[in-house]
Amino acid sequence: MSAVAALVVSAALAGCGGTTYFAGRTLPPSGLTNRVAIAIQNPSTLTKGALQFVDAYYDTRSGYNGKPGSYSISGFSGALPITIQNLPEEQLGLVYSSGDGTFSTINYATEASTGSAAAGLNGLSSSIFGTRSQAYVFAASQASHVLTVADHTNGGSFPLALPGVYRVSVNPGGSVALAFAQNSNYIYYPRKLTTAQGIAYSGGPTTWPKAAVDCEPQTAPVYCLFQAQSPDNVDATGNYYGAPLVFDRPVKAVFSADGGTAYILNCGPECGGSKASISVLPVGPMIFLIGQQSGTLPTSAALANSTVAIPGGASNALVDSSTLYVVGQEPMSDGYFGGHLTVVNLLSNTASAPIAISDGAPGAISRMLLADDNTLWIGMTQCTNGERAHNPSVYTSGYGCLSMLNVATPASPTVTLIEPYIGDATGIAAVTGLHKVYTAEGGQVYIHSTVDGSSIDNQYVTVTGTAYDVAYMDATSDSDNTVY
Repeated sequence: MSAVAALVVSAALAGCGGTTYFAGRTLPPSGLTNRVAIAIQNPSTLTKGALQFVDAYYDTRSGYNGKPGSYSISGFSGALPITIQNLPEEQLGLVYSSGDGTFSTINYATEASTGSAAAGLNGLSSSIFGTRSQAYVFAASQASHVLTVADHTNGGSFPLALPGVYRVSVNPGGSVALAFAQNSNYIYYPRKLTTAQGIAYSGGPTTWPKAAVDCEPQTAPVYCLFQAQSPDNVDATGNYYGAPLVFDRPVKAVFSADGGTAYILNCGPECGGSKASISVLPVGPMIFLIGQQSGTLPTSAALANSTVAIPGGASNALVDSSTLYVVGQEPMSDGYFGGHLTVVNLLSNTASAPIAISDGAPGAISRMLLADDNTLWIGMTQCTNGERAHNPSVYTSGYGCLSMLNVATPASPTVTLIEPYIGDATGIAAVTGLHKVYTAEGGQVYIHSTVDGSSIDNQYVTVTGTAYDVAYMDATSDSDNTVY
């Protein structure tokens, strides 16, 4: 069913008292079928966080004749919410709040918070993800130096020690989690242990497999955290004696549509390393679920052969079929960094020449999203510190934090908009079928047309407080997510 047809059907159902709309989803209490959620910090002097949503069809924050005066997610109490992990297929959102370290579950069908998505997190999380099944949450706490696995299948929370851990990536199927430590050239992955393994590893570090960096609880381990190592030498029990696989300041992994391949983003120079690139890894050997592992990791030589150089930098990426759009910051001759997009053909493992886009903070995770009209939207932070702001006479198109590209021909996208500076672009939501995107920029909500990048009147969707992230609650797919 096309998006336009879905709107017609949902409107008809709403008009005749129906209770469902697109894909059999429950019609929410607000009666709206095109909602954009907004994570707001400090909406008043009495509260540090709120979740509101607006009617993204009419671009209004209130109902007809002002009743209700605004729409909000009831029961949400997180302080300083910063990310919305959007899961519209499951009618869920997972919201992380940096002020109190809470990770809240939002029920899109009831428009209410249903409480914590994870208990037992260790300090504030610098990166956090929940699986679509809601069975597992993985959180990296750089301050506490632990990767926490919240396992809802047994009610446990397992802090796995990893100095400097600050990022975690989870594949869409929720079977693999990869952890990254700052200023490190290695990657790590957790694995759930069988009962026999838990007994075998209960004697402390001397009884752990060679690749294990921590197993918890140490007296009766349930999870171990492993370093990715070359399988050049493996003993009869499966212990690796090869050297660790070496990357170049890896910061994140994105995954193929089937979840079976991980593309490791080697941040390189913008993160203090040598050379930005993409490394290709099979996820089969790193699946954390018991008994579902398959195959082996590549040897060091094979990894080198599957690594693609990305001169423009590699700190974030988005997979679209056989195309990988890679965003990063390239060091320029004057010492500043310039934002670039590189297109990788995954069938041939070849990269295009870098295309100049908005600048951003080196090593920071940007926001990337595909939207209507063959457009790719990219949001950056700290764009005023980059090459464009330093050389405005050269970059006459401006130095804002938001870029729009036409990707009708994926191999050769064209930049059609670099917005004038209005602040950090911290959130993007594609309102598919309606030819618009919502953004959170400079702490406020904006709307843009995907047809030509022009601004759409936002006066009826602005918020009180600081808007930090946005999510299209009624998207057709979980891929409408700038964080996942």
